[in-house]
Amino acid sequence: MCGILGIFDCPEGMTQSQLRAKLIECAQRLRHRGPDWSGYQLFCQSSKDSELAAALGIGPLVIGRRGDAATPAMHAIAHERLAIVDPESGAQPLWAKEQKGHQLIEGEIVVAANGEIYNYRELYAELKDDGFEYEPRTGSDCEVIIPLYRKYGLEEACAKMRGMFSFVLFDRRTGYYGAARDHVGITSLYVGYGADGSVWFSSELKALARDCVTMEQFKPGYCWHSTTKDYAPWYKPLWRTRATLPETPADYGKLREAFEVAVERRMMSDVPWGVLLSGGLDSSLVASVAQRILHRYHEEGRSIHPTTTKAKAKEDHEQPKKTNKMLDAVVQGEIVHRSDSNTSLHGTTDRWMSRLHSFSVGLEGSPDLAAAAKAAEFIGTVHHPYTFTLQEGLDALKEVIYHLETYDVTTVRAATPMFLMSRKIKAMGVKMVLSGEGADEILAGYLYFHKAPNKRELHLELKDKIDQLFVYDCLRANKSTMAWGLEARVPFLDQDFLECAMNLDPAEKMIKVHQKDDRGHARIEKYVMRKAFDTPDDPYLPPSILWRQKEQFSDGVGYSWIDSLRDHADALVTDQQFAVAKHRFPYNTPRTKEAYYYRDIFDSLFPSQAAAETIPEGKSIACSTERALSWDASFTSRADQSGRSVGVHVAAYDEDFDADSDAKKAAAGGPKKHKDTAASSQSQSSPN
Repeated sequence: MCGILGIFDCPEGMTQSQLRAKLIECAQRLRHRGPDWSGYQLFCQSSKDSELAAALGIGPLVIGRRGDAATPAMHAIAHERLAIVDPESGAQPLWAKEQKGHQLIEGEIVVAANGEIYNYRELYAELKDDGFEYEPRTGSDCEVIIPLYRKYGLEEACAKMRGMFSFVLFDRRTGYYGAARDHVGITSLYVGYGADGSVWFSSELKALARDCVTMEQFKPGYCWHSTTKDYAPWYKPLWRTRATLPETPADYGKLREAFEVAVERRMMSDVPWGVLLSGGLDSSLVASVAQRILHRYHEEGRSIHPTTTKAKAKEDHEQPKKTNKMLDAVVQGEIVHRSDSNTSLHGTTDRWMSRLHSFSVGLEGSPDLAAAAKAAEFIGTVHHPYTFTLQEGLDALKEVIYHLETYDVTTVRAATPMFLMSRKIKAMGVKMVLSGEGADEILAGYLYFHKAPNKRELHLELKDKIDQLFVYDCLRANKSTMAWGLEARVPFLDQDFLECAMNLDPAEKMIKVHQKDDRGHARIEKYVMRKAFDTPDDPYLPPSILWRQKEQFSDGVGYSWIDSLRDHADALVTDQQFAVAKHRFPYNTPRTKEAYYYRDIFDSLFPSQAAAETIPEGKSIACSTERALSWDASFTSRADQSGRSVGVHVAAYDEDFDADSDAKKAAAGGPKKHKDTAASSQSQSSPN
């Protein structure tokens, strides 16, 4: 992943030097996402190329050139690069080059992309079979966006890609610009509008918040067109649009194979990588499948790297490889000796990746650390457990909120340990990890699903949860890792696996703990996934991990973590401050002192109402939507995001727990506390 920024339709009279200065100033706020290189491109009004412009029926546009500082500028694109595929020649923005008669047209189509296109080889093959010849200029997987757009248009281009992506595109032939985001919002993207009529696209809020009067998170599964100044959907899965419930019975073999393909797709890298391993079902399955694939590649003597040089890109273009049962993606595993210009780079990667490395984090003695160690020993990874202290977590909160750009309670709770772990992982030279996000949203993994009244309610809740991934789990996974230039890839949110899982009859996902299968296992949360990998003759995981109860990450790192956050907020937020919370924060008013504390920090960093409104309102229990609060009478008063608020948790809160205790105390006019340290942080400055 990287950081992208696009500024379009700048006001008349803005010079190239002014726009370049603004572009660099704002793009630098994304530098943590792409520490490896910066690329800046301006498009300026000029009398040059006027003959071509007239022939195309558009205004004259040329790429800004050094020395033209006074030339009026219209658009600008920036890219802050994290080099994972093709570190040598894949710098961005990417642009097409064509010879038209005797005139060389540079930058005809320009793209700046954040993410990975895992099936880019197959797409080049499809384009060639379709009679559309395109010779890649780089080995970057994202360059395939250019010929796909030229051949099929933006929506169809997105529909053909399999991966995680957000990108901006500018077409000099017509003056058109557009943007797009992947199907569920794995990569982050915002759109903003300046008071001067400018349109901004950015990987993070911080790059546009000071210059835009309105802003929002870009809709996942949509394109945005300059011709309409509006969105158009490209992702239209049947499971989302159909009026009836899916009826496909569970095929455990098919589900297992679809997941293995999803993992293999994401093992495409030219740099050292590893897996996040909490010891829960989801991350443990990712690690186990990845380890098996590495062993298979080693046994077959297959290469470990994707196309990484211009020459290799051209070779693969001329002799493309087709997809087979298990995608022919090139992955790591064995030590390979090469004689090309990337020998040193690949040698470093190969030495690291002769074995799979896994990483976990938690407080000393936490449930996740113990479970992760057991899973790692069984799978055979080189395991790196990291611990943090309560004080280290509390000290990091403001910086975490700055990078997350949210004040959502469960996101901050879970992201803080992930943020701390990512820093240590990056310090080891690792630039990419596989992670287990998404399984709970598509397979009914959260503990509150124990109370789902019927399969229709369960399926509707899953659809809503998937639609909200981009503001919660995907946001957390993306930004807490990319704060340190570490890319997280999420196999469970593979588009094809999602199709397979969401088209199952939702009855297959209903939790029935008193119903046993032929091996004596209860139908607990994510039963279909557990059963798909319950292969005793060739086990993927030990039974204690395969059938471990769902543990939310913010709980699994140590139960005292959430307790300490509540105590910390209670010590900083006075009763008087909390009593008037609805007046200070009329939108999404905090319901607890902990929520008030996070909101106060967020407001000090991003003080506009428009920034606050990028986070939706709503109550939740154990990560539910508001829909699920009606499923059980106890949910209303126990609506805290921790999994322990649901009674079925093995370490559930006692019966006296009340999530609304802060609000009830304030409403009753309870005793006022006067702390030496108030919650107000308006005078605090941004971490950067």
